[in-house]
Amino acid sequence: MQGIADLPKQIEALTQSLAGFLEAHLPQDQAKTMASLTPPAEKFQPLVNDLMAAHQQLWQQMLNRKNGTAESPVVGAVAKDRRFSAEAWTTSPVHDYMRQAYVLNSQFLNNLAGILPSEDSKESARIRFLTSQFVDALSPSNFAATNPEVIQKALKTEGRSITEGINNLLRDLAKGRISTSDETAFEVGKNLATTEGAVVYENELIQLIQYAPLTAKVGKRPLLITPPCINRFYILDLQPESSLVRFAVEAGHTVFLISWKNPGKEDAHRTWDDYLELGPFSAIPVVQAISGSQTMNMLGFCIGGTLLSSALAVLAARGEKPAASLTLLTTMLDFADTGDIDIFVDAPSVAAREAAIGKGGLLEGRELMTMFSSLRPNDLVWPYVSGNYLLGNTPQAFDILYWNADSTGLPGPMACWYLRNTYLENRLRVPGELKLCDQPVDLGRLDMPTYLFAAREDHIVPWQTAYLVTRLLSGQHRFVLGASGHIAGVINPAAKNRRNYWVDGDLKGDANQWLASASEKPGSWWSDWSDWLEDFKGGERAAPKSLGSKAYKTIEPAPGRYVQAR
Repeated sequence: MQGIADLPKQIEALTQSLAGFLEAHLPQDQAKTMASLTPPAEKFQPLVNDLMAAHQQLWQQMLNRKNGTAESPVVGAVAKDRRFSAEAWTTSPVHDYMRQAYVLNSQFLNNLAGILPSEDSKESARIRFLTSQFVDALSPSNFAATNPEVIQKALKTEGRSITEGINNLLRDLAKGRISTSDETAFEVGKNLATTEGAVVYENELIQLIQYAPLTAKVGKRPLLITPPCINRFYILDLQPESSLVRFAVEAGHTVFLISWKNPGKEDAHRTWDDYLELGPFSAIPVVQAISGSQTMNMLGFCIGGTLLSSALAVLAARGEKPAASLTLLTTMLDFADTGDIDIFVDAPSVAAREAAIGKGGLLEGRELMTMFSSLRPNDLVWPYVSGNYLLGNTPQAFDILYWNADSTGLPGPMACWYLRNTYLENRLRVPGELKLCDQPVDLGRLDMPTYLFAAREDHIVPWQTAYLVTRLLSGQHRFVLGASGHIAGVINPAAKNRRNYWVDGDLKGDANQWLASASEKPGSWWSDWSDWLEDFKGGERAAPKSLGSKAYKTIEPAPGRYVQAR
């Protein structure tokens, strides 16, 4: 191990390594810019001085360490880092030093990325993102030789853990993805997506499921759910205690849900308009016919909310208003700030997509899953690299991660339209800027009451961006901010009553002003939503004794074929 005297050379090498990584991974035009970037000396030198001082203190602590007794870490942040929580990292002075030195260097590089001069905010964000990817990949926990847990387990198992790790790696190479859950523990229709119901309508893109009532009386108005067309609908119908669908049925709603087909080659030509026509536009008349109600409550989740809002805007232009209320979960309609996903979307990348698949083709689900996982590598990538391959462990059974790996794709024309008109050009928010299904779109014509849910730690739909929906739709809004992220924030069962949420902020201000004036409540937002939705049931009637109708007979039991097709 080199002494502290070599630290200036190590800092220089570390900085050059980062520069080389960024140059290799930035788009060519930005890479050229990157090569000429030099951090301002007045900002760079204090970073170097702080790093050297911290390393000197850390080095001295290691030299003074006696009898294998660990002192309080010099780098406080390491104590909260799950990658280094095992006792093996503290009992070994070498590995204790290694983990703390790594965290110090990580902080330095991330701070360095933040001071690189750039006039382009997107370029700056991309540099910060790539730097974090570089830093996360270099963690000593990701390498067998520098991870003491790996060494200890290999000795304890007489090498069996290494053999298991290699077998795990070979199996994942065959799958083309990292296993994040014990996939033998789940089966759709057996212990996931088990809420009783039946498919009552289908076309070449969707199946429409009606769920069986669980109460003697139900609301006169049904509830129609439009889930994301990326991944599968059963994120809303996991195991019974975690099912939002079952929760709504138990609250006395007649629930209908759109199950999107995973597109194949025969769907490679489908457009955004096709998803409107074959999705909400096809489902709404069926729900009206079966329920006998011309109006219904509607719920959209993520891109499902964007599709549903687009459909309702088209219907409003046609003079139709079937939604008595609208619930949007982690949904963007104004794409002013798209968070980390913005890193992947710029004019050259969208143009390349359009050239490749814009007139026909598929955006594969595996590619989408890889992109989303890269946004949270220390949760969805590296723990499983070290756990599966270095330690030879089998991932625990976790229904949300099983669903996360059950990816679906998008037709090329539909995906390219979505990327250009929302993420890149943000045209959906401008009245009359877009025509969908030959109708000018004005989201301001949506004047139904809305329940808007966002998640505070959402890395896919920043909550401040979800808040912007309050500026687009003209009805009364109830905005609710939940704890946790994009999925765990939404799937927060009322029965478990975990986490917390914020409500009743001042909607006249911006997002941060709303939060400053909001009240924090313990538990799940599901109960708050259920109370709000109760006012829009339209009265009650006896629960139907059978599903479907004479015109729309049941086709097969829920969850249906589409969600199970691979």
